[in-house]
Amino acid sequence: MLENLSTEKRNEKTLNLDELDVNEVLAIMNEEDSKVAESIKPALPEIAKIVRGTINSFNNGGRLIYMGAGTSGRLGVLDAVECVPTFGVPKEQVVGLIAGGDKAFVEAVEGAEDSVQLGEDDLKAITLTKNDIVVGIAASGRTPYVIGGLDYARSVGAVTAAISCNQDAAISKHADIQVEVVPGAEVLTGSTRLKAGTAQKLILNMISTAAMVGVGKVYGNLMVDVKPTNEKLEERAKRIIMEATECTYEEASKVYLEADKHVKTAIVMLLTHTTKEDAEQKLVASNGFVRKTI
Repeated sequence: MLENLSTEKRNEKTLNLDELDVNEVLAIMNEEDSKVAESIKPALPEIAKIVRGTINSFNNGGRLIYMGAGTSGRLGVLDAVECVPTFGVPKEQVVGLIAGGDKAFVEAVEGAEDSVQLGEDDLKAITLTKNDIVVGIAASGRTPYVIGGLDYARSVGAVTAAISCNQDAAISKHADIQVEVVPGAEVLTGSTRLKAGTAQKLILNMISTAAMVGVGKVYGNLMVDVKPTNEKLEERAKRIIMEATECTYEEASKVYLEADKHVKTAIVMLLTHTTKEDAEQKLVASNGFVRKTI
């Protein structure tokens, strides 16, 4: 029942929220938000399992697939979309599914999250395989759409994980890996786009970033597979080359063009004093890890 969920409980500190002035509202929201990161700490071992499962999926040609409804679904889509420019992966490698489809990202689609079958159908539509990992996201921990997807994913042998913001969440019973983070009652009762949404975003940040580190998309703390799709990212790419190799801006710009605007190749060219072709071969031999080419 909803009344038993921590995400639905009333916050004792905000029972008079409508009587507070703006500064008081902001202060209490800030205080409550500060608790979110701490609430995630106990779940780090389980989050690590998701990361390792994702790395394994990537290494076997599989995908990371997020699925959720409402805010949870939007957060999954957001993380998936941002992996493309940040890590230079194809858009098919990290997928975000939201109950109700793309339309649901900007407006509510009535009843979509209540369909177990829709969760299964959406995974069938992208030809789910046993090499994929499916991460179901639901603040309440009881979304039928997510449960349907997790059950189907398990039936085909894919690794499954559930992320919720309640203890003993229903979706946990349908997944191999269970992440239950309890950030506590919301400032605005039941508005899980607040602390619960923040907790989910932080967890998704961890999963995608740590997994990409694990498959060689990072050198030091630099995103060396960044896709320079605009002027800002072109400049960032050159700065990354400079940081990684301690070369000048002029050298970085020159080698960047010689490497056909592939940042990682340019870095290896400079670090190993080699040609574009040799740098590309070194990256293939090292499975894309810059450090292993040095």
